[in-house]
Amino acid sequence: MKLTLSVLTLTLISGSLLLPIEGINKQAIASEGTTPETPPTELPVTSPVEEAAIPTAPENNQTLATHVVLNLKERRVYVYQDDQVIANYRVAIGRPGWETPKGNFSVIQMVEDPQWKNPWNGRVSAPGPNSPLGERWIGFSREGGKYVGFHGTPGEHVMGQAVSHGCVRMRNRDVKELYELVQNGIPVIVQ
Repeated sequence: MKLTLSVLTLTLISGSLLLPIEGINKQAIASEGTTPETPPTELPVTSPVEEAAIPTAPENNQTLATHVVLNLKERRVYVYQDDQVIANYRVAIGRPGWETPKGNFSVIQMVEDPQWKNPWNGRVSAPGPNSPLGERWIGFSREGGKYVGFHGTPGEHVMGQAVSHGCVRMRNRDVKELYELVQNGIPVIVQ
């Protein structure tokens, strides 16, 4: 499932975040390239997504997840259908001072081939496996209009580490697989 975002840009304040901004018709995804000393920065992203008010079944016959559990201590995400683990992935999480938020969330945003605008030089990354956001974005936390989510990364060597600004980095192949297993509304439990 995907979500139409008519007016969004990203602002990094406490983790990987998004903030609606008037007058910009671009999609936004979390940033992973700023430091805690960096002031909030708008980061527009340019790939349109589809609206999905009501979740629908996937076009293939693949099993859909009923919920996702992110175990921060293990640095692993588990995908469940009912009480059965159907997939699990090693991930990188938020570093000290930029911890991935704990709690009960749900998938609220899904984007294929997200783009990222560098807050320092204004360059927009090309979509794809070498983008700082990798090949997929799955947003699950929104607090005050700010988002945190799962996304791919070209730095796949960081799996198992606490290195992000709150988001959950995954290998591109893993986040693409996860993207096919979830849909908007699926519960995400971070513990």
